[in-house]
Amino acid sequence: MKRCLLLLAVLLLAACAERGPRNLDYDASRDFAAYRSWGWADPAIEYRPNDPRVRSDLTEQRLRDSVSSGLDQRGLRPAPTGARPDLKIKLYVILDQRQQSFSYADPYWGPGWGGPWGSAWGPGPWGPSYVRTQTVTYPVMTVQLDMLDGRDGKLVWRASEERLLDDQNATPAQRSAAFSRLIGDLLVSYPPRP
Repeated sequence: MKRCLLLLAVLLLAACAERGPRNLDYDASRDFAAYRSWGWADPAIEYRPNDPRVRSDLTEQRLRDSVSSGLDQRGLRPAPTGARPDLKIKLYVILDQRQQSFSYADPYWGPGWGGPWGSAWGPGPWGPSYVRTQTVTYPVMTVQLDMLDGRDGKLVWRASEERLLDDQNATPAQRSAAFSRLIGDLLVSYPPRP
């Protein structure tokens, strides 16, 4: 019993641990403490492919709001109008179709007469099983956030994260919350710690 409680406590702590983005890269030679302001690159958000299932003014506004809030929480402020920002922010929203195949034993179908119960003279009450293979296709959205140095335009920080595109019945509030969580996951490792 004590072991089960200890295992449960470890699993709960692991679930609460801060999770970083799936892909993270940055220029270790840069002084990230010197970056204090940000602005959008031109174009701010690119969609690949330019798919109307993802691209919309509503999606773009939700992404912009989530990035602005996430950067603000990390001490980066929008650059004043007309001033050069320390960082330029660019987002890529990439929609892919993925496939996954899996096989399983189906005891209800197999060779011989008699269906799932076997024949009266067959090999047993359920008969021999049949291995089925199914392939499932599902949409995956990848969001990549790039930070470019405002002076030289070079990439200094990049993070990307994938999510299943399964929000067809989501409300606008749920979609906004999902983008906020996604951008939060991307920015959890900013600024990088040496």
